[in-house]
Amino acid sequence: MPIPLFNSIASWLLKKRYHQIELFLKYPAEVQQEVLQQLLHLAEETEIGKQYEFETITDYKTYINRVPIVTYEEMEPLIERTRRGEQNLFWPTSIKWFAKSSGTTNAKSKFIPVSMEALEDCHYKSGKDLLCLYLNNNENSQLFTGKSLRLGGSKELYEDNGTFFGDLSAILIDNMPFWAELSSTPSNRVSLMSEWESKMYAIIEESIQENVTSLAGVPSWMLVLLNRVLEQTGKSHLFEVWENLEVYFHGGVSFNPYRDQYTNLLPRKRFRYYEIYNASEGFFAIQDRNDEQDLLLMLDYGIFYEFIPMDVFGKPTQKTVPLWEVELDTNYAMVITTNAGLWRYQIGDTVRFTSLNPYRIKVTGRTKHHINVFGEELIIENAEEALKRCCLETGAEIKDYTVAPVFMKGKAKGAHEWLIEFRNAPNKMDGFRDALDRALQSLNSDYEAKRYNNMTLNLPKIQVARDNLFYDWLKAKGKLGGQHKIPRLSNDRAYIDELLHMNQ
Repeated sequence: MPIPLFNSIASWLLKKRYHQIELFLKYPAEVQQEVLQQLLHLAEETEIGKQYEFETITDYKTYINRVPIVTYEEMEPLIERTRRGEQNLFWPTSIKWFAKSSGTTNAKSKFIPVSMEALEDCHYKSGKDLLCLYLNNNENSQLFTGKSLRLGGSKELYEDNGTFFGDLSAILIDNMPFWAELSSTPSNRVSLMSEWESKMYAIIEESIQENVTSLAGVPSWMLVLLNRVLEQTGKSHLFEVWENLEVYFHGGVSFNPYRDQYTNLLPRKRFRYYEIYNASEGFFAIQDRNDEQDLLLMLDYGIFYEFIPMDVFGKPTQKTVPLWEVELDTNYAMVITTNAGLWRYQIGDTVRFTSLNPYRIKVTGRTKHHINVFGEELIIENAEEALKRCCLETGAEIKDYTVAPVFMKGKAKGAHEWLIEFRNAPNKMDGFRDALDRALQSLNSDYEAKRYNNMTLNLPKIQVARDNLFYDWLKAKGKLGGQHKIPRLSNDRAYIDELLHMNQ
């Protein structure tokens, strides 16, 4: 089939899906309640379904009164039984894939169940919807005249007792329809390579020969790859390598610390950036407008959403609210019920709604990854925005960072210690520190109160990381590439002390 014709047909098919999206935009509460009832009905005869009598649950209130919120640790025994071959424990159809996830860089691995329904009705459906929304906003796109350069996880699939585990991206690639591989680069063989350094070289060798029209992957690791592409080709920017490049689909970590660096690599005003919000547990939200930074919550992927206001999270007064009761500008922990058998599962992410018609969100951080040692409630969203403002003011560029508390000793006040690897360091580190402190105070009233007259917190302490410190740290832990992330904020010093030791 000629490429222009294929581009036209693919664009037409994807745009047809937009009419279905309009349905949940118009009737969000009804669609979500229908999703919940369908999930309960499907799982009536599972072990969990019988335990909580799913057959008699007819409304949301009964559901939350009968079924408890769970963490991975609480669900792990059922997951391990499934990995050993038992079925119909928490989902009625056979589960043979498990997405191995560490959340961030914790040593303990999670094995998130992935059902066929989750693959088809969530992960693959979301991939098509991402393209659908992009094409709906960019009618002159020539996306399908070339290929998408995808950068997934660095692990192949491993078999264990008849089940398979690995990075989610490896599971998706292994089950991908043939036409999807035809429109992607590198090949599946290269995408599933385990050794990160060899894989990077192989990706570049294959991809620089292609007409790449889009990029897809985690910003931190994609940046490493793209800089190596320029080093290997001797080009000054990426349009000299791939002239028809038009969009970068990204997710996994906040894009803000990397935005300016991508602008330097991709110096074309009409180039688009589209963000997604997905995890091993499911695909949740997609940027649905050009040049906006909030994401449309996708409501018909077989996922039912609940939200815990963070001001009561983990307290005896903790409560959940369904989608139709959320409020703007409130920080929520997200709870999901999914078509892979996760029932009222606490995923660990926090979000904030920017719009209620339609429901759009911003990811604000992790329930476990914040700093609240001194009552300052510093979240990742605060840190990212403060660094963005600070870099604009000082001309600095940041490659990676992590933050931890400096605990009070005797009469000494506490502080936050920032370990930052700069791409371009500021001329005056004290000026950078002061700008960061001002930005944090303007963004977070709790931090501002603790900083007032150095009452509880002293000025931030800035440590400069050597080149490639974070890369070397991840490499030492066997966590290079793909979905592995640097822990940004922590309530203890475990991560930062390891890094500072390597920084000597």
